Amino acid sequence: MTQAAITVYGIPNCDTVKKARAWLTEQGLAYEFHDFKKQGVPADQLPLWLAAAGLDVLLNRKGTTWRKLDAETQASAQSEAGAVALMQEQPSVIKRPVVRWPNAHISVGFAPEAWSRLQEQTRTK
Repeated sequence: MTQAAITVYGIPNCDTVKKARAWLTEQGLAYEFHDFKKQGVPADQLPLWLAAAGLDVLLNRKGTTWRKLDAETQASAQSEAGAVALMQEQPSVIKRPVVRWPNAHISVGFAPEAWSRLQEQTRTK
């Protein structure tokens, strides 16, 4: 039985995504990269990400893209439906990277310590 690949979702010029991809390469872990800018946000994955991480983690309210939004657009993102619509329209408001691990675990952001634990979990299964 083949292990499912690691999928990294993000934007290639994002510094955090660059660090995350470099870490995976250094660990010798194969992964697939899904570029939000070229491939869009996969609508079927957003509900999984929200269930795993929650809206407060997934929606990056600290980034430049969020700060440039008008107050009405920001307010519309308070509901899950509004936030999903905004993330589809402006993928840069999603905290990056979003990673789907072989054990179906979803992580948001780059945390080397946590990723090391996830890497161990995927090797032991």
